[in-house]
Amino acid sequence: MRQLQVLVDDDTREAVADLFTEEGVDYVRQEAWTDGRRGWLFSAPVPSDSIGYLLGRLDEVGLDKDQYTVIGSLESAVTPNDKALQARFASDFDPLTQPELRSKATDMSSDPTSFLSMIFLSAVIAVVGLLMDSPAIIVGSMVIAPIVGPVLTATVGAVTGDRRMLLDSIWLQASGLAVAVAGAALFSGIVYVTGFVPQQLAVTAIELIGVRLSPGVLSVTVGLAAGAAGAFGLTTKGPTSLIGVMIAAALIPAAATTGIAIVWREPRLAVGSLLLLVVTMVLINLGAFLVLVAMGYRPDESGWLLGSASRRETVAVIATAVALVLVVGTVGVGTAQQVGFDRQVTTEVNSLAQQPDYRSIDPIAVRTEYSDDTLLAQPETVTVHFAYTGSGDPPAVAAELEDRISTATGEPVTVRTRFTDYNRTSSLTQPNTSVQRLTEQ
Repeated sequence: MRQLQVLVDDDTREAVADLFTEEGVDYVRQEAWTDGRRGWLFSAPVPSDSIGYLLGRLDEVGLDKDQYTVIGSLESAVTPNDKALQARFASDFDPLTQPELRSKATDMSSDPTSFLSMIFLSAVIAVVGLLMDSPAIIVGSMVIAPIVGPVLTATVGAVTGDRRMLLDSIWLQASGLAVAVAGAALFSGIVYVTGFVPQQLAVTAIELIGVRLSPGVLSVTVGLAAGAAGAFGLTTKGPTSLIGVMIAAALIPAAATTGIAIVWREPRLAVGSLLLLVVTMVLINLGAFLVLVAMGYRPDESGWLLGSASRRETVAVIATAVALVLVVGTVGVGTAQQVGFDRQVTTEVNSLAQQPDYRSIDPIAVRTEYSDDTLLAQPETVTVHFAYTGSGDPPAVAAELEDRISTATGEPVTVRTRFTDYNRTSSLTQPNTSVQRLTEQ
């Protein structure tokens, strides 16, 4: 429920009263004075999903919403027509009005000191989780990271025309990611120097770190979907805390990976995870912005972004926009190339496995390694993992696969094959068991 209060003058008093009566809204009207002028304050408890509709109707009768309009939350209300009004709007999806959206986004903002402090601590916890290969600890780091606030306030500032909110939120995002990387590097350096973690540790062999070597189609999808979910959740009446965990999940582990890679002197991992971090942040903002635009949110005036900006602010905004376009464009081209190559490789692997001579092997996983950790890198090695159910040594298919893939894609790659030999009992009365033997060509 919402408490809708509007202040009207004598000219629109009867029109507003007739409107509320026509719509079945129970209201209280009382005389009010502002700056020595008499007005009338209408107060009505209404369903949350009716706010947008009623404000539109009030516009039609000439109400100036900028004069005095208050929308508050209510736990409950009992009026003669409250059940009928709630039933009328029960099945409607009516996103928050623009003032409500701005208010909700503002409530999510925090002062820079507390925000950066929590980001620092979440990065430290993420480093612990990555080095221990513990998903539970990494999830804990996501829960306390308040990165969702600047992300959503930036997009709300963009679609509502609040330039100050937009620029402040972008600054907080950039500062937060810098603090996260620095904090992760600092803590990683402490555990590296003190010997709490072996200096000879192959950090790229840790699964939770290895999956963040570079951006890919899945990370692109996660970024866009997380931003879209955050924006959609913001426009509803529900909380956004769980959505904030999803956004942090796409960012904090990548920042921690960058810090770890810097300390362990893994430049390829550092560059790849940093690129993943930046790309994901851009795509989260882009996904949130596109959803809010699609839902009809627009600035009240055109030219708000650069209309009254100084030359320095104008240059900064244009430079940032150009940089974002270049990053997103590079990611798009690189992702499309990698997706096309991986699809062709999978096709060739499946085609080989369907031949009569290779009925004893089934592909389990295909992984492509590139010359470096950028999206425009050339494929270098393809590793194919097969399940083998035959007897004796598995067939030598690496050379044939290499020829097939190189011919189909035009890329000279090296193919490595791995086989897992499964042995199962043939008894129908006993549960199946398996003994795995891993061989590699």
